[in-house]
Amino acid sequence: MAEAHWRQNPVVQRWLDYLRHEKGASPHTVEAYLRDLAQLAAEHPAFAAGDWQAVHEADLRRILGKRFRQGVKSASLKRWLSAIRTFYRWLDRQGLSGGNPADGIRAPKGARSLPAVMEVDVIAHLIHSLPADERGLRDRLILELFYGCGLRLSELASLRRGQLDFENGQIRVTGKGNKTRIVPFSGKAVEAARQWLQQQPGQARDWLFPGRNGHLHVNTIQKMLQRRARQAGIPQHLHPHLLRHSYASHLLQSSGNLRAVQLLLGHASISTTQVYTHLDFQHLMRVYEKTHPRARRKD
Repeated sequence: MAEAHWRQNPVVQRWLDYLRHEKGASPHTVEAYLRDLAQLAAEHPAFAAGDWQAVHEADLRRILGKRFRQGVKSASLKRWLSAIRTFYRWLDRQGLSGGNPADGIRAPKGARSLPAVMEVDVIAHLIHSLPADERGLRDRLILELFYGCGLRLSELASLRRGQLDFENGQIRVTGKGNKTRIVPFSGKAVEAARQWLQQQPGQARDWLFPGRNGHLHVNTIQKMLQRRARQAGIPQHLHPHLLRHSYASHLLQSSGNLRAVQLLLGHASISTTQVYTHLDFQHLMRVYEKTHPRARRKD
């Protein structure tokens, strides 16, 4: 398999180590970039053989066009180019390549799908449906941190107790690229954290959600959310990013402060956050259509 080949290539191994340890890329990003390189290797025999300088802009455009015609989504093509661009920039610094064939290429734009959100009362029903036992307390805290603090899955799973500041009402979060941000920590999230920690005595350096081999695995958290949604009779597919999207959308609907939402989410660019303005407009349209006498349709 191409991926197995790339895992054994010493140059690619050094690049992957660079992504992990110097760039602070998440395991998910590292694996995705590895698959993207493997895709290029499958299409370009010289690249697969380690001849980095054999890849030209025309080659990438040909492969990009082929994948686009095959129906690959614009977001996936964009990430594919990003992986190749990042790899070649690293190769240049190592003196292993004379240029970056991906620098002048942009992925074709596709229709941007809006993230789904959950209604406030549905989230409240889900949380209130949890049992009061130890596992229920843990799952309640996980839900409160996703929806109440807008954490990413990897951020939540790797939380340590010492990152929770009860006195000042904040959490120190380490996000993408090892960037640190402070998010508010209050209300129901604090209440859930206190109850959970009372059941889990330990030192401040310990994982907030311990697992068998360190912290709770991200797959365990994802499966838990889906199971709890089924138990609560919620048909919507529940995943961590859905709760994060709901957090952002509900904040923006209430405050209208896009810059604040950007900082709370840890987005490097406000353009990433602007998708929530479309969600906010959808909310306003629903209100308008339901309430304005000239907008309401007759049954």
